[in-house]
Formats: sequence, C-alpha cells, structure tokens
Amino acid sequence: MEKAGGSSSAGGSYPQKNAEILSSQYGINLFLAGLLLTFAWAVHAVGISKSHLLSYLITLMLVQLLWMLWYLCRSCTQRRLIRDKDTHAGARWLKCGITLFAVITLILDSFKIGYYIDFSNCLSPTEGIFPVTHAAHTILQVYFLWCHAKDIIQSFKTLERFGVIHSVFTNLLLWTNGVLTESKHQLNEHKERLITLGFGNITIVLDDHAPQCNCTTTTLCSIFSQGIYYLYPFNIEYHILASTMLYVLWKNIGRKVEHHQQYKTPFKFHGITIGMIFGLIVLTSTIAIVVVYLIQIGRSKIKSELALTMFYLHAIFVLALMCTAGVIALLIYRLDDRSLDNSKNPARKLDAELLVGTAAGSWLLSWGSILAIICAQAHPKYTWYNLPYSILVIIEKYIQNLFIIESIHREQEKVNDDVKTLRIVTVSRGSTLTLTPSYKEIYNGHTAQDAGELPCLFHGSICARERVGSSGDNEGTSQGGGSGMHFASEFSLCSRSSVADNKRRILKNIAAFLFLCNLSLWIPPAFGCRPEYDNGLEEIVFGFEPWIIVVNLAMPFSIFYRMHSAASLFEVNCKT
Repeated sequence: MEKAGGSSSAGGSYPQKNAEILSSQYGINLFLAGLLLTFAWAVHAVGISKSHLLSYLITLMLVQLLWMLWYLCRSCTQRRLIRDKDTHAGARWLKCGITLFAVITLILDSFKIGYYIDFSNCLSPTEGIFPVTHAAHTILQVYFLWCHAKDIIQSFKTLERFGVIHSVFTNLLLWTNGVLTESKHQLNEHKERLITLGFGNITIVLDDHAPQCNCTTTTLCSIFSQGIYYLYPFNIEYHILASTMLYVLWKNIGRKVEHHQQYKTPFKFHGITIGMIFGLIVLTSTIAIVVVYLIQIGRSKIKSELALTMFYLHAIFVLALMCTAGVIALLIYRLDDRSLDNSKNPARKLDAELLVGTAAGSWLLSWGSILAIICAQAHPKYTWYNLPYSILVIIEKYIQNLFIIESIHREQEKVNDDVKTLRIVTVSRGSTLTLTPSYKEIYNGHTAQDAGELPCLFHGSICARERVGSSGDNEGTSQGGGSGMHFASEFSLCSRSSVADNKRRILKNIAAFLFLCNLSLWIPPAFGCRPEYDNGLEEIVFGFEPWIIVVNLAMPFSIFYRMHSAASLFEVNCKT
C-alpha cells in the first residue's frame, strides 16, 4: 500500500512521458518518409514524380490545418479560463519577423499560382493545389502562433503532443522542399557559369525540371520563374522559424511554471547610435558587393576572379570587426562578474542548441576550403584570400556563440546591498534628498536613468549638489565628519553606477553592430553569392559531385545560422 501511494505522483507523469516519446517518434518517421520522397524526386528515381511529393506535403498541411482549427475552436470555448503562459516564448519581435516572412511567402505562392496557370497544359494539378493549400496554411499558422505561441497546454495533453509535433515536422519538410528547390536552381546556374568559363575537365549535366511545353504568356512566365527563386530565401526562413516556435510549444506541454513577475524589455534606439551607424555601413557595402558579384561572376575568367577577390576582402574585413567586437564584449562580461540563470527554459535552451548546431554547417565548409588550399597543387591568386576568410569564419562563430549564449543566460542586474543600506541611512537621518532614486525605484528598475536622464557624473556632479542641500538642512544636528562620510558614500555609489551604465551602453552597441552584421552576412548566400560554388579549388580537390553535395547539405544551416543569430542578438540588445 505504501509503495502504491508513494508512486502515485510518479505514475501520474509516466503516461505523459510515454506520450512525449511516442509523439516524437511519430514526427521523426513522418519527416523521414517525406525526406526519402524528396530525395527520390531530386535524383529522378523511377516511378517517383513531383506530384507524389506535393501530394504528401498537401496531406500533411491539411491535417495540420484541421488540428489548428480544432485547437482554436476549443480555445474560444475556454477563453474565460486563466491559462499558464511561457513569458520567454513567442516574443513580439519574433512574431513580427515571422509575419514579414509569411507575407513574402504569400507573394511566392501567388507567383506559383500564376506560373501554374501559364503552364497548365503540361503541369500536374497538384502544382496548382499546392500553393493554394500552402497559402491557407501560412495564414492560419501565423494567426495561431500570434495567439497561442506562449501557451502551456494542460488539457488533452496526449492529443496535443501529436498535433504540435505533426506541425513541427510539417514545417521542417516544407523547409527541406524549399531548400532543395532553391539549391537545384543555384546548382544549375553554377553549372552554366562553369560552361562559360570553359571547365572541360568536369562533367556537367544540367538538372532540368522545367515544364515540357510552351508558356501562354512569355513575359509573365519569365517574371514568375525568376521571381520565385528570389523569394525562396524568405520562405525558407519562415518555415524554420515556425518550426522552432512550435517546438517550444511542444516542449511546454504539461510544464509546471513558477509565477513571478517579468519585466518587459522593449527595443530602444537610444544609446546604440555608434553600433547602428557602423552596422548600417556594413549592410550597405555588403548589398553593393553582392550586386557587383552577381553581375561580374561568370562573365569571363578575369571578371570572376576579380569578383571573388572583392568578396573575400570585404568578408575578411567584416569578420575581423565582428571578432574584435565579440572579444570586447566577452572581456566586459569577465570584468562584470554576475551569476547565470540556470532555470528550466525550453526557448532559451533551443536557442543555444540551434546556434551551435547550425554553426557546424559553415564550419564544415570552412574546413573543406582550408584542406583544399593545403592539398591543391596549383593555387590561383584569389584562392589565397580564401584561407584567412575560412579561418575567420570559424573563429567569429566561436566567439559570437559564446557572447550570445552567455548573454541570454545572464541574470538581470540586481540592486547592490550597499544601495539599500545607503538609502536607509539617508532616510533615518531625516534627509529630504530627491535626486537619489529610492530603494523601491532601484529594485523595480525605474531609476532616473531609465526615464532617459543622464547618469550622475554627467549632471554636473549631482552628488556634490546633494551634499550642499543636505548640509544646509542638517546644519544644527549633523557634524562635519558625518556629512563628509555621507558625501563620500554617495559619490562612490554614483561612480559605480556610471561605470555600469557605460559597460551596458558598450554592450548594447556591440549587440546592435553584430545584429546588422549578421543580417549583412545572411544576404550573400541567400541570394546566390556563394564563393564555395564559384571558387573552383574545392571542386578540383574533392571532385565536382562530392563537393556540391557537401555545399548543398551545409549551406542551408549556414544561412539559417545568420538569421537566427540576428534574432538572438536583437533579444540580447533588448535584455541588456
């Protein structure tokens, strides 16, 4: 009897643990089946066509649509109930970001519908049904995430686990399909450039999935076919963001949370002017470099080499600046010894794991380039710029990951015990100081500095003025020595406050600068500026097909890393 009673609490969680394991296995098998189908279509497997792949994806989206509608209807009937929320999940800036990507994804779906109409004579009906279903799926999913990304589900937990994990892997498969389609297009363009440059020692066969009929309106077909591939990077980011938000929702099912007050940390431009200016300079120059690169690459051998040299020099300069900024931030953290928040937080844990996991993609490419430079027999001049570039990519991601992970784990700054003691002593002496914030104000974070005022050292020595006012009030009751000690204590407090404020301002500028730099470095690979394809050295050392496979597997993770780092740095800037 004691054993049964003692194990009741453990038995209550046992079915939920089983449900978690079963749902995760269901999602993995769902994903593997779709991944194999995608691979079969990519390699032109016998009996597998694009319509089979699209039919599978349409079915998954329809099932997710039914589950989301059921969840929304059930939430409406229980809207009066008080629900637990995960305050760390589904931040407003993240919702705004996914909404922006979703809007561009809807434009992509409209282009696909137009493309299908123009080639309707020779395309499968599934290619027309897919963008319509995907558009409806996108609209409802964004609404669902806006309303329920923070939910901690406590009812129908087993069913909800299967519904959420189905949604996670549906988005991952849609992400995989987008990555593969975009990669095949990039590969075809790369092969065409190699033909132009006269690489006769590489067997080149274009992987053509184009319709086998004429377009009804040539101009519109050209606009749709070219526009689709420029919009794919945004579609790819949309699905990976949606899958991460849904994964956090899945991890939160049945979770017990501690109810404590969370202070909002809105983004402010105040105090980050320097970081924004340097970041915008990097962003503007990167866009210019990408435009020139895409124009020059493949025109001739000389122009291609100049384009590669220009890209490498610019990237080396930017990466060196990012490494320097990251090292400065880490040094400030070492000087500012503060404990880390190790409480259970699925969103924060996922952020850290994604940073390290997706960084492995670009690390793989960098080590491949380093090995190719070491082993190659001939070294064109521009390939030597690839060596410092590859080394800096490894170092920069290493430093940036340390900075971001430590930033999101650092506890919010707490009031020092000296501040409490000083205020209590001041009040007990009957002082009527108004310039020093009260203990309650400091504890709640509502100091004069938060209201936009300058620190004490920039107010023309506020501490000195406090001493004059207090000495006048207490002239008959206080001794000169006591007044001097009071002045020294407050001056020391203001000095420490000023130093902490300066450190915080430097960290915010570094976070803003790295945020814009990561957006800048996301642009080149996302829009076709990929020296890993055009360098040529790695393809000679490893072989054309093996190296292209490595690039196509690693590049999506490298692209996602930059966008995820930018999102994490935005959060760091708000939190600092």
